[in-house]
Amino acid sequence: MIAQIQSLQFEEIVLQATWRKKLNRKPQRNLKDNKLKSDLQRRTDELEELNLLEKCFVDAEKWRKEVRVLSKWYHYIECDGTPDPCVAQEINTFVSLWKEKRNEDIDEVMKENKLVLNLIEKLELVLLDTPPYELTDEQVAQYQGSILELRELLHLKFNEATETLLKEASSLVDTDSGNMEKIIQDENIALYVWANLKKNPKYKKIKFGDTEVGFTIPKSLATSDIAIRIFHTNYDHISPLPVIPRPEKPEIVEAITEDSAEKETPKDEVPQAGPEEATENQEIATSSVPEMEIKAEESTINLKKSTTSFKEEAEAKKEETEIKPLKSESALGGLMATIPEKAVPETVTDEDIVDLKGFTPLGGIYHLNILQLPPQCKQIKGWTIVELISGGLQTFVYPPEVTDDSVETENLYPPIEIIIEMNKNVVFFEKPMVARWDSKGKGWRTDGFVSLNYNMKERIVSFGLESVYPVTLIQDNHIHMPYESWELRPISSNEIILNITTTFTDIDIQVKDNQCMLAAVELGDNYELSHLLGKWTTITSLIIAMKETGLNIFPSEYSHAYVAVNNKDPLVEMKSYQQMALLASAFSFSWSKWNKLSGPEKVVFKASELLKKDYVEDHEWSLYMFNGERAQKLKINELSEEFSEELQDDTEFHSTLYHMIKDFTSEAALQRIRNSNYLFTDAVCKLLLSVRVLTYS
Repeated sequence: MIAQIQSLQFEEIVLQATWRKKLNRKPQRNLKDNKLKSDLQRRTDELEELNLLEKCFVDAEKWRKEVRVLSKWYHYIECDGTPDPCVAQEINTFVSLWKEKRNEDIDEVMKENKLVLNLIEKLELVLLDTPPYELTDEQVAQYQGSILELRELLHLKFNEATETLLKEASSLVDTDSGNMEKIIQDENIALYVWANLKKNPKYKKIKFGDTEVGFTIPKSLATSDIAIRIFHTNYDHISPLPVIPRPEKPEIVEAITEDSAEKETPKDEVPQAGPEEATENQEIATSSVPEMEIKAEESTINLKKSTTSFKEEAEAKKEETEIKPLKSESALGGLMATIPEKAVPETVTDEDIVDLKGFTPLGGIYHLNILQLPPQCKQIKGWTIVELISGGLQTFVYPPEVTDDSVETENLYPPIEIIIEMNKNVVFFEKPMVARWDSKGKGWRTDGFVSLNYNMKERIVSFGLESVYPVTLIQDNHIHMPYESWELRPISSNEIILNITTTFTDIDIQVKDNQCMLAAVELGDNYELSHLLGKWTTITSLIIAMKETGLNIFPSEYSHAYVAVNNKDPLVEMKSYQQMALLASAFSFSWSKWNKLSGPEKVVFKASELLKKDYVEDHEWSLYMFNGERAQKLKINELSEEFSEELQDDTEFHSTLYHMIKDFTSEAALQRIRNSNYLFTDAVCKLLLSVRVLTYS
């Protein structure tokens, strides 16, 4: 009897515990459902407010468009004699006039070299800075054709200047060796020329001046009528031009560009002769400036359409308790630099061919040439006499073509030993590959080198070549990817620093208003980066300069094939960067280890308000999760044992990341956010889109 009573009591206790669990669960479930319903009710208002805030990106795109138009006008009214590189007629005239000049010395060519490099840089910036949907295929082909033509002309002129120099070699003889040794250099090029006037076989090893640059030639060359040239350019004018992606025009820009396309400055060439034609063109250019002001009504109409669609969407989802993550099927923020679509690189079957999608030439090109020494000038009775030979500068073929298969060319014509110095304004974090240019295959190859040696401390590379080619140093494009961590922190109003920590270094990029600069980078004392550090410039120019220096932290459309990336939905990623940029003046954002575990359709990062201090303490960070349509504050932190999407107590769901973080923002921080300059917000967003910290860390 007692046992039955105890059994009944035990069952009653179990039933009570079960009901208590159910009762406890029900309020929690109801609480989450209520928060989801509240989020849906607020959704229309939040999206409407976010649309008004994101109008800053539209305004920034309008501003850039007007700047591009005005820059053409300013170039026209300056009348400084330099051609407009975007006008084919002006470039063709410039090229033709320079080709006609003869017997220019090296100083004149170096002076003109700066102008040509400036023209090439302007064309490259036009191709990179102008939204692809604003350029026609004909314009892209024209600009790239002009770049190739200017490259070819520049190399031709340096060959002519070298020939002029070698004709005067006998008057520039070194008293010790009896040969000519000449070094000519500036910030763009370094020209090392040796003329074998004595033909003394004991002078086989040459080192130029105080440099480590030099060569060792076999006896057959030491007794030949030759000259050796090592021509180092800090720029790459050999590698093929990159393919410009041609995406379709996003819908969001249709209303802005449709009418303004007719009002732009005509792309017709500006004639250089004739006062009547010049006056006519001046009137056209002058009238185009005020007409480029784009009506705000079009943006307002577009905004109202977007708001209406958001309201309809919200009403349709009022009865739903869950919102599906946003898919990357529609365009958003078409006025901004979009995240490049993933592209699959072509498979390179020949292991000796350099894959330029995964690797890049760094530090310029070293042109190695064996030249036939032209006839020297002779002084006879006050006259300077020189034999003229048609055909210009001639190369000396080494090794010569041998028809007899029984002859061992390796013993008769041994390799030429070359020593080059790596630039101090280029950073190699690993031993670079050495590659030679294959003129037939139009690519870089790593075969054909003998006894390759590195001295990374002294920044010297030596190698042997059976023949001579243009040579370059190759570095992995993705040596800094994936990043170990990142942090975006405000310094003051309209000023932030983005810190990227990689395996090899720490990089700080500073943004102020619409300008940016490389603020700091951790390197040794063997580098000279004064051309880059602390220089304010545009984001596009900074990206180019950092890539050319070896600080490539900017993924391309092919990078996913070379790096183990943290795949994220591109549209979710873009929305995150846009809304982070809106808050950047007052909030610090940082890397979270949980971002990798949140899945491709959600991003997770740390955030904290930062106004009066230099950095955020560890305990002040909060974790946020965003899927493009819903944001929430997570209960876990960086030290939690496992990932959980559980909502932080006493917090709400929000339709935007901006409104989620706004719940925890002070009035002073809100005031700074509201006062943020639209160009600053756009610049921060473009930087985040360029570095893609949520995917590549």
